[in-house]
Amino acid sequence: MNSTGQFFEETLGFRPGRRHALLAGFAEAGGGFLLALGLLTPLGAAAAISVMLVAVFSFHIQKGFFAHNGGYEYNLILAVAALALAFTGSGTLSIDALLNYDESGLPWGLTALLAGVLGGVISLAQRKPISTESAATK
Repeated sequence: MNSTGQFFEETLGFRPGRRHALLAGFAEAGGGFLLALGLLTPLGAAAAISVMLVAVFSFHIQKGFFAHNGGYEYNLILAVAALALAFTGSGTLSIDALLNYDESGLPWGLTALLAGVLGGVISLAQRKPISTESAATK
């Protein structure tokens, strides 16, 4: 985790790097886990959207669109897929369906989108510019 924290701090500008790496990992794994289980789908979608938004704007966007060049294509697809699940629901083979919890549709999709974008913007606002001297030594 130290190297990931170091990457978050020195390359991406998130300080302290270890804390931001832990939070990003928790949001990505937790959101993906909720989506895979079909449990609290709008919450899982919001977490996934937030993490992918931060990944796009903190690292991938300067590399262009296509994933084979390190671009943001794949992250965008993951965010859109999560958003689609928030709008449509997790389906009949899900824990949400088993619990008779059917929170999907336009209001839930828009809520997941708003929460994901808000979470991403708050995270991105915490970035601190990387000094040119430290970037030049890398």
